[in-house]
Amino acid sequence: MINGAISPYYFKAVMYWDFEDIWIASVAQGILEGLLYGVIFALIFTTGFGIVTKGQAPYSFAFNQLLKIIAIVFACWTIGGLLSMFLATLSSNFYKGHFPLAPSDKDELLKFAWVGGSIWGGMIGGLLSSVLGVAVTKNSWAKVMTAGQR
Repeated sequence: MINGAISPYYFKAVMYWDFEDIWIASVAQGILEGLLYGVIFALIFTTGFGIVTKGQAPYSFAFNQLLKIIAIVFACWTIGGLLSMFLATLSSNFYKGHFPLAPSDKDELLKFAWVGGSIWGGMIGGLLSSVLGVAVTKNSWAKVMTAGQR
């Protein structure tokens, strides 16, 4: 929703969309991709969580772990967008040379850079959080189990 509002041009250029209501289409595209990535993540998280906790963890523990993972994804989404904007600001010629669909207007270039960078950041964050989520869950569960033995 945010990226579609920030730069409809990004979706027009990258997705080759040439119609009105690009924002609505970008939301629908985000829902579709989120569903696909969500299913993959759910399989990884649920399997890893079940193995680590041996099915003994309460829902509150699972919810807290999920909140940590969501924070990782949002942090990566934000960092990806900011880094891409920084690169476009630092050298717009370099950026446009590597992303030829990028607009020439400086404001539109920064919006385009945010959307592209945040999408990549979110995807990398999803992958990273799938792995880190299991590791963080393992460490958190070990602390819970150690505290319960006292």
